[in-house]
Amino acid sequence: MSDVRQVVDGVDPDKVIVPELEKMLSDDGYLRDFQREIKRRYGAFQRIVKAIEEHQGGLDKFTKGYEYFGLHVTPENGVICREWAPAAEAMYLRGDFNNWDKFSHPYKKLEHGKWELYLPPKPNGDCPIAHESAMKIGISPKPGVPGSGADGGPIVVVTKHGEYGDRNSPWATYVKHPENVYQYQMVFWNPKKKYEFKHPHPKRPINLKIYESHVGIASPEGKVANYKNFQQNMLPRIKDLGYNAIQIMAVMEHAYYASFGYQVTNFFAASSRFGTLEELKELIDVAHGMGLYVMLDVIHSHASKNVVDGLNQFDGSNTGFFHDGPRGNHDLWDSRCFDYSQWEVLRFLLSNLRWWVEEYHFDGFRFDGITSMLYHSKGIAHGFTGNYNEYFGLVTDTESVLYLTIANYMLHKYYPFVITIAEDVSGMPGICRKVEEGGQGFDYRLGMGIPDMWIKILKETKDEDWNMQNITHTLTNRRYDEGTIAYAESHDQALVGDKTIAFWLMDKEMYTNMGTMNYRSLIIDRGMALHKMIRLITHTLGGEAYLNFIGNEFGHPEWLDFPRQGNNSSYHYARRQFNLVDDEQLRYRFLGNFDRDMNRSEEHYGWLRARQARTQYTIPFL
Repeated sequence: MSDVRQVVDGVDPDKVIVPELEKMLSDDGYLRDFQREIKRRYGAFQRIVKAIEEHQGGLDKFTKGYEYFGLHVTPENGVICREWAPAAEAMYLRGDFNNWDKFSHPYKKLEHGKWELYLPPKPNGDCPIAHESAMKIGISPKPGVPGSGADGGPIVVVTKHGEYGDRNSPWATYVKHPENVYQYQMVFWNPKKKYEFKHPHPKRPINLKIYESHVGIASPEGKVANYKNFQQNMLPRIKDLGYNAIQIMAVMEHAYYASFGYQVTNFFAASSRFGTLEELKELIDVAHGMGLYVMLDVIHSHASKNVVDGLNQFDGSNTGFFHDGPRGNHDLWDSRCFDYSQWEVLRFLLSNLRWWVEEYHFDGFRFDGITSMLYHSKGIAHGFTGNYNEYFGLVTDTESVLYLTIANYMLHKYYPFVITIAEDVSGMPGICRKVEEGGQGFDYRLGMGIPDMWIKILKETKDEDWNMQNITHTLTNRRYDEGTIAYAESHDQALVGDKTIAFWLMDKEMYTNMGTMNYRSLIIDRGMALHKMIRLITHTLGGEAYLNFIGNEFGHPEWLDFPRQGNNSSYHYARRQFNLVDDEQLRYRFLGNFDRDMNRSEEHYGWLRARQARTQYTIPFL
């Protein structure tokens, strides 16, 4: 079958009918000058979906690649293993099950770069690979000939250059690193009793109020907190605060904890540092029982450069899942960029989305960093002016745009309850319009200009000089009928190197004057008042949904800094001090109470679910 580029080549916009294009054009007449490009993209989307239906067994099968690839227990209790490694010369599976013998279990080469290995059940009928046993895939120099290379992975891969290396399966569902070893190993997860979900997916909230959270920092203690802690201690707190949705960060496995989860090594594996797979399922199920909608922070814009325990160079080549050369590298993030023109890459990423819904019952996704996908510049040193030629010209990476369109089309086709959120700083028109209208199908975009505005005001402007017209303009300046998530600050502002709003307002006074028995500090009084008002006006005017980062609702002091070499691997700042808001002798609880009452007021008055108003700004004659 031709690659994606050949399938979409030569689309004639004049022959493409976008069913509901006029809806988008009527809301933004400036788009009429670009409707040929909008039609071309829609025609390319149609061709890809048609090719999948006709040549890949249909969209439903194509987007469930996890049922074919990876390791699976068969009905007779054997194990079937399949991988896609087009540049490999030979592959072997090794692990606890064969005493880590590198070459006793070779894969058989199939067509189109696929490989397969079958392990029959033991003579007594038991599965040949024990639950929780470690494994690796290896690649070696010549077929059947042992080569030299560092040990470390379950799959042994032999490259065309005669190199030997260990790998984890791209489809691995659970990986862990042995004690005192930093490289992760694939772990066979086959418990006798898997978690059984008790609660259905909740309905899509029409007034989305998101609590952005991270499992590992959800504790006052200086450690990596776990799924159980989040379930028992955080879910009731979030519910009481009036949020109806949780966005969980850093669930997709990442070898480097300090990456905040954005350097993903294993896309189908839930992070083992927080607990087991069944514990994550229970967390989500309990949240559903409380009526909370649970979203996953998904990273499909790039991947970690790790080789032995990541996706990079899985088959020994620099391509495979990624572009070769400069296009395949993100210089700012030091990571690899996917090649969305490859069928197997589309299968991998689309299946990844369905995996998190089917296996863990996630309800929706926030797509991280899609500006880096949408443009050939990857958003680096790219000053977006709002000129529509930037969105519909040659600077746009159409292959990435098509992937995001297909992803949204697929998710909403099979899961009507799913909500998708785009993190895009460029303001591309149509991102949050329906696919049938010529858009990319996201439900919401993040209003990323709002927190930038607040920080700029707090850093540069005296209270008496605040320009309310400019503030109101920024809060309401968004594309009509494209859902926007308003937020005063998120995890970006909490990270080391920046300050939260509370810290900009009150700084060191928070260490000494937050007690209710202390003398009344004007700095604290002013800071608390503005902290409340900034959140309230953002909540009411800034969008059709609202987001808050864990702990910021009560003005969490200090910054967020994960253990790393630069801070002597300290967990001191990698935690959220909920003991502060729970202490009745401290004033943090007043901020927390205001946040709760603000959310409850919205639930009563419904300003988030109100129809977006059209706004017009008049420049006064001077």
